[in-house]
Amino acid sequence: MRVLVTGACGGVGSWTVEHFASEGHDVVGVDLRTPERSRENVDFKAADLTDYGETRQLVEAAEPDAVVHLAAIPDPEDHAGSRVFETNVTSTYNVLDAAGAAGARVVQASSESLYGTVFSEDDWLPDALPIDEETPTEPEDPYALSKVVGEEVAARVARRYGVGAVSLRSSWVTYPGETRTREAREGFDPETAALSGNGWSHIDVRDLVRAIEAAIDAEIDGHEAVLVAAAENFLGRDTAATIEAVHGELPATCAIEGTESIFDCSKAARVLGWESDHSWRDAEDASVAGPGFL
Repeated sequence: MRVLVTGACGGVGSWTVEHFASEGHDVVGVDLRTPERSRENVDFKAADLTDYGETRQLVEAAEPDAVVHLAAIPDPEDHAGSRVFETNVTSTYNVLDAAGAAGARVVQASSESLYGTVFSEDDWLPDALPIDEETPTEPEDPYALSKVVGEEVAARVARRYGVGAVSLRSSWVTYPGETRTREAREGFDPETAALSGNGWSHIDVRDLVRAIEAAIDAEIDGHEAVLVAAAENFLGRDTAATIEAVHGELPATCAIEGTESIFDCSKAARVLGWESDHSWRDAEDASVAGPGFL
C-alpha cells in the first residue's frame, strides 16, 4: 500500500510515518520542511499545503492508496486565531480534495475540542456524559472551529468522489516515557485544580496510529466521525467525583463509572474494530524508541 502522510515531522505524523514504513508500506511524508535524516520506505517531500496547485500536483504524483491528513496548527493560544483557522481549513480542503480526485481513501485528524472542550473560556460541561459522536459540537476557539469545518470538507469529498473518509476525534495525545500525566496526577488537588473540559482524558500515540491504520483498512462508505481515547482518565481518580469536585457540578445525566473516560469510544469498536491498548499506567515508564528520522 502507498500512504501519503501530511504533518510527517510532527508528533503524531512522525509516529504514523514510522509505523507504516516499518510495516513495509511505501510512504510519502509531507511537511513544510524535510527531515535531516532519511528513512527506508519513505519519500519525504516539502510542500505548502495551503497552495492548492502545489498540493494537487504532489498528491497526483504520489498516486496514494490512502491519504492521512495530520498537518495543522494545533494550538490557538500561540498563534493569531485567523491564521489558525485559515491555515487549517485551507490545507484540509486542498489535501482532501486532491486525495478524493486521486481516488484515495481519506483519514484525517479531528479533535475532541470541537465539542467546546479544552480551549473554552467558560466552565464548560456537556448536557450529558459520556460524550459520543451524537453530542452537539460547540466550538468556541478557531482551532476547534477549523475541525468542525474540516469534517464537513471530508463529508463533501466522500460525496463528490465516492471515497471513504474517516475523521478521528482524538483526545489529548500522549507519548511513551513522557512525564506530563505523572506530574499532573502527583500535583493534583481538586480544590486548586484548573478546569478540564476533557475530563483529564488522553490517548497514547501508539493507539492513535493503530486507529489511523484501522480507519484506512475499514470498509467505509461516505464519511464517519469517530472518537478515539484511552479507556480511563490519567488521574487514576473517580471521573465523575473529580469533575464534580473541580467544576462544582455534574451534568444532569452522568453515566460514567469509576475512572472511565468521559468519551464513549464504542463507535470506534463497532466501525473500525478499534479499542485502546495503552494508558498512563503502562506508558509513563515505557521505553519505546520513537521515529528515528527526526
